[in-house]
Amino acid sequence: MSELLALGISHKTAPVEVRERLALPESGRAEFARELRGSADVHEVVAVSTCNRTELYLVVDDPVEAESALLAMLARQAGIRPTALASAIYSHRNCDAARHLYRVVAGLDSMILGEAEIQGQVKRAYEAALEMETVGPLTNRLFRAALATGKRVRTETAIGERQLSLPAVAVALARERVGDLHGREVVIVGTGETSELAARALADSGAHARFVATRRRDRALSLARRYHGSSVSFDELPEALTTADIVVAATASPHLLLEVRELETVMAARDGRALMLIDLAVPRDIDAACAGLDGVALYDIDDLQAAADRNRRGRQAEARRAEGIIEQEIQDFANWLGSLEVLPTLSALRAHATGIAEQVVAENAGKWESASARDRERVDAIARALVNRLLHEPTLRMKEMRDARVHARMALVRELFGLTADAGHLDAIPGMPEPADVGLAQVHPLPGESRRSA
Repeated sequence: MSELLALGISHKTAPVEVRERLALPESGRAEFARELRGSADVHEVVAVSTCNRTELYLVVDDPVEAESALLAMLARQAGIRPTALASAIYSHRNCDAARHLYRVVAGLDSMILGEAEIQGQVKRAYEAALEMETVGPLTNRLFRAALATGKRVRTETAIGERQLSLPAVAVALARERVGDLHGREVVIVGTGETSELAARALADSGAHARFVATRRRDRALSLARRYHGSSVSFDELPEALTTADIVVAATASPHLLLEVRELETVMAARDGRALMLIDLAVPRDIDAACAGLDGVALYDIDDLQAAADRNRRGRQAEARRAEGIIEQEIQDFANWLGSLEVLPTLSALRAHATGIAEQVVAENAGKWESASARDRERVDAIARALVNRLLHEPTLRMKEMRDARVHARMALVRELFGLTADAGHLDAIPGMPEPADVGLAQVHPLPGESRRSA
């Protein structure tokens, strides 16, 4: 039977210097998925990669083999030995994998508890997998249900009330360290969703935002008009840095945009004025060595953890309500997943038992020299009756299973009886229930959802 496997790394298990090595840019996800499907028996793949996590959701025949292959691929990409990376990787199977994704989409696994941006990020990852045709029946059902669950959590709880985001926390950190932001010059490097959220958080502070476009100048101009700021090209960044008080960097660049030698030149031209750098990108935009320069205070995404923890403590009651909703939804997924396994397992068990009975009858056929054809028919009938009576009660009980342990119980049955007959991949199972009627259009789009988020 195919199984659902989730394997990933997040801010809870690894620092940013490790996470950035495992980030999967949108341009490289298709190639990564193809390589993974070629190196292990993987039927379906959806990759989720954000500033705080890189996760892969797979449908596989052999979870152990697939996990080993994926760990080797990630270690090779990161330039880390698999044994060293293993401690930072987490893995979940079947309903536990679904529960993890539901919590991610609901914002319960985020650094900022209840953040809304993650739902849009997961939705875009699912849409990208649809375009790459790496989605199948199980991941289709999984991601549709997860997105619907995230919507339900935000509708029925106040976990997203007074919504915070990492950029908002970054601005709060700037206010703590610098003081009143009125009249301050803030350079925002990047024009994606994270940059817009930072601009939004700065809008009421009185700071002047200067947008630096790394690719789309038209987008920088649009943001400047919307948030009453200004824009410059990337070539003008050094000049902008000489007058800035704060820099927020949040691009999708795979390379450093601000290196220590460049910043040394900038700081020499600032006449001793301090500069605060906030790097929200993964991979990072700013060279970590910049923190060693006099007058420079550098904060990366992991440095926002303290503010995130304060936010988390204030939302625990809503988080508990959200967890209850997730468990309700997981029960539905578990029932659906279990239904895919009960009938194939029963069929394999009955075929196995019938085969044994027929084999025993055939092995003893030569011992009944005086038996008539009618007697042999009676023996065959008795053997079939024994099989039916022996499997009657287990059949009834297995069909009535409706809890989250169905998958594990079916796996145990197959292991105990040595059922090697594969029920096949999900799309080959007759009568498989259709995915829930939860279209993507029912998930409300988030601000800037069509753009890159950190």
